[in-house]
Amino acid sequence: MINLIKKINEKNPQTLSDFFALSGEIKKELPGLEPNRRIKITFLSSFTTRGFEETLLVKCCKAGIVPEIYIADYNQYNQEILDDSSGLYEFNPDLVIVFIDVRTLLGELFFLPYTLTDEARRAWAEEQVRNLGFLIDKLKSKLNAKILFHNFETPGHSPLGILENKQEFGLVESIEWLNAELRNRYKKDSQVFIFDFNAFASDIGKRDLMDEKMYHLGDVKIAFDNIPILCESYLAYIKPIASKFKKCIVLDLDNTLWGGVIGEDGLSGIRIGPTPGGRPFMEFQKHLLALFQRGIILAINSKNNPDDVQEVFASHPDMILREEHFSAVRINWEDKASNIRAIAAELNIGVDSLVFFDDDKMNRELVRMELPEVMVVDLPEDPALYAKTLLGIHDFNILQLTEADKEKSKLYAEERRRKDFQVQATDMDDFLSGLAMEIEIEEMNDFNRPRLAQLTQKTNQFNLTTRRYTEEQLEDFRKKGDRIFSIRAKDKFGDSGIIAVVIIQKKIDDWLIDTFLMSCRVIGRKIENAILSHLIRLTREMGAQKLHGGYSPTEKNSQVQDFYKNNGFQAEEGSHFAQNWVYEVSNEYATPGFVKIIIKQ
Repeated sequence: MINLIKKINEKNPQTLSDFFALSGEIKKELPGLEPNRRIKITFLSSFTTRGFEETLLVKCCKAGIVPEIYIADYNQYNQEILDDSSGLYEFNPDLVIVFIDVRTLLGELFFLPYTLTDEARRAWAEEQVRNLGFLIDKLKSKLNAKILFHNFETPGHSPLGILENKQEFGLVESIEWLNAELRNRYKKDSQVFIFDFNAFASDIGKRDLMDEKMYHLGDVKIAFDNIPILCESYLAYIKPIASKFKKCIVLDLDNTLWGGVIGEDGLSGIRIGPTPGGRPFMEFQKHLLALFQRGIILAINSKNNPDDVQEVFASHPDMILREEHFSAVRINWEDKASNIRAIAAELNIGVDSLVFFDDDKMNRELVRMELPEVMVVDLPEDPALYAKTLLGIHDFNILQLTEADKEKSKLYAEERRRKDFQVQATDMDDFLSGLAMEIEIEEMNDFNRPRLAQLTQKTNQFNLTTRRYTEEQLEDFRKKGDRIFSIRAKDKFGDSGIIAVVIIQKKIDDWLIDTFLMSCRVIGRKIENAILSHLIRLTREMGAQKLHGGYSPTEKNSQVQDFYKNNGFQAEEGSHFAQNWVYEVSNEYATPGFVKIIIKQ
């Protein structure tokens, strides 16, 4: 897969014809690929969609995702959704994109909106909300897929000219109202996302959105040059569905976080603040702070004198970011690639979770060559464009923002205190006993379900089977009678939040551990043994004879390949996982004495 990504990057397709040519080459290589992620995408539209499949294929593969794509026939979105035996439902996608253009929606009203009275237009708009809601709800009832539904471009014309906004319920207002109703209806729905196509059209420029000649020739509603841009916007949703997102921004300092070189220009000479030269860096920091507040980790990777840097963070009045905002800091004269490896190790996350910002081209190329998994951002030479470059990255998107995300900075601060405490402990048992750990085990509910789904999508290292689930799929497990457990960890330094998920499938006489994963933050504290002791005891109490588990290897979970073996399970034949293990629950399993288990009802 890495070779394919390199090939796409080297060819750097721009035009639709580039994507057509490259997609043909990629299709020949797909059968032999071992992708990081796979995803099934359905595209339903009201117009000709030539070029969408080819572009999405290339862009997904560039992101390390191999897609299967089902494009419905021309203007067959209604039939596909309403027919229970349609190709859509047979395909069973992970993501459904529904794109109904405003001309199709309005019909003759697009040209002659004022043949209707204000009251009739309002009735028409209300009917459209009901009809569109029916289609969305039908998709929800039949699929576990995420649904990405386009809202509508507000028309840029009116037969009334400048009097359009004087109407009681005019053409433009009717579409604005419809868009608002769709947004409000699905605002709290975790399965449905409203794609703001009206904002996309404004960003592109509504006059340039469509090629009028191709529209008249073949009902093509998006100009060919805009199809790659639109497909790139879809990746903001596709990547988190495929669990491909970034967790940490690693930042250089001189001429990146501030203007100038602190070692040469001194504290008063660097550029940061409300001046023409300092404002770009100040606004860049403000956007970084906003990402930090929603859970993105920040780290420093700088060749500098630590004392000089500390003075900037402590004393410069216009700095937005301060030392406490950074979870890992490497200020030394080592090469940037080695520092990035150290940062990833300290944070206990994969290097493929990192995004690297550095104004120096040589440093960027070094990291690209040594760590191709790291996203290296090509910062423009003009700092005025730094913030725009940051905002253009959609790899930080997640499907649900949980309280745990917002608390991430506090959790890393607590982790630093634990490491300091470990250094003072005489041995590991002394350290673990001194933590005063307790875990709270609770079955899945409406409140913890978003966090549990998120953990299945993002946890890689302590993850025995690495099966990714959406909220809807977890709910299906519960409806079938399977058990889903949320595990929260606390100790004397603080509450780590929900750190583990276990999914148990109930068989006739035995139980099967479908998923057992745990956040990398708590690895090494024997919390996993406490969880396993509870599962064995519960299996016994529920009358089952055996508890089955398994291990499916990935590039990142090798550390747990002997977990079941080391905990008394016996190897067995089976088809569930690459390795299959079984435990006779009549055998006792000791709970670690320094972990208190609380069962929350």
